[in-house]
Amino acid sequence: MKFREVILKSGAKIILGKDAKSNEELVNKFKGKENIIFHTSKPGSPFGVIEKEDPTAEEIHAGAIVVAKYSQDWRDNKKDVKIDVFKGKGVYKLKDMPTGTFGITHKLTIIVKKQKILNIL
Repeated sequence: MKFREVILKSGAKIILGKDAKSNEELVNKFKGKENIIFHTSKPGSPFGVIEKEDPTAEEIHAGAIVVAKYSQDWRDNKKDVKIDVFKGKGVYKLKDMPTGTFGITHKLTIIVKKQKILNIL
């Protein structure tokens, strides 16, 4: 399986990349769409996408926690993790950007507290 899938308590599914190549494929699949996409503010995390187009605030927060859990920022620091949240329609790719790297036009940043990540482990 090239993607990691996590079912949230609500039943919604979040799909996560496992490396730069799968992140590239995942984001390209949802680029230009209304789906919510997540990534840490720092490099080295999976991109995560909630599969449904109109997630609740609770699902968005849960998705941010899942992405934080699988990030290098969490693995290396075990502290709060900043997660950028944006829609697929706000994603762009320039020719000189490496695989797995994208630009975004509008984002919201959620700080996932350490205790929230510990609670799902």
